[in-house]
Amino acid sequence: MKLTVCKDLDELSSKAAAEFVRIAEESISERGRSTVALSGGSTPKALYQKIANVDLDWPKIFFFFGDERNVPADDIQSNYNLAKTELFEKLPVSKWNVAAWPTEISSPEEVARTYEQMLEISFESITEHDQRPRFDLVLLGMGPDGHTASLFPHTRALSETRRIAVANWVPQLDTWRYTLTFPVINNARNIMFLVAGGDKSSAVRSVIEGEAIPMELPAQSVDPAHGELFWFLDEAAAAELSL
Repeated sequence: MKLTVCKDLDELSSKAAAEFVRIAEESISERGRSTVALSGGSTPKALYQKIANVDLDWPKIFFFFGDERNVPADDIQSNYNLAKTELFEKLPVSKWNVAAWPTEISSPEEVARTYEQMLEISFESITEHDQRPRFDLVLLGMGPDGHTASLFPHTRALSETRRIAVANWVPQLDTWRYTLTFPVINNARNIMFLVAGGDKSSAVRSVIEGEAIPMELPAQSVDPAHGELFWFLDEAAAAELSL
């Protein structure tokens, strides 16, 4: 684990953007493309605004989403809509570079199954020996309750070991969420947590330094099998760590 504590959200997003660029350039150089799973929320929004101004070989970067809310694509709460507004509309990328969760489908299970099929088509690396996509980068946030992506405490998706993507009923929110599962998240070459704000400080301390209770603190289950794990925190989020 590589932990970086930053003064504020602006510094956090700048340092995360530099890491994003490094990973993208390395991936394109080695494999001819870069695959990224994006997240939602205010912290990645600041990152998107930074990287939208970077000169990269954008047509070779392919975007997916680690999770999504059960809302239409043009809804203000949609992770896709945030990325579209802050990133995609400012970049020379086509619709073929972006794979959004098909939330227009009425059945939550069909949304998840369709996204799994999209991933299987998109990742040439999926073989009979490795049934999981291998993202070059997965971006994650974390809530005050220790959830990440849409993997919330004590929800069914935490125990999923075979599926790539699932519809996850979240009783705390009384709604469906869509999410990649831990097996595919942990198959990534690089995982970056972006966490800002004092309301996250207790969860940050518990996840990084506390007792292992992943059903209570799902973010503890992020543990890349053959990749790098980065934490980018602002000072407020890191305030309770024993650094």
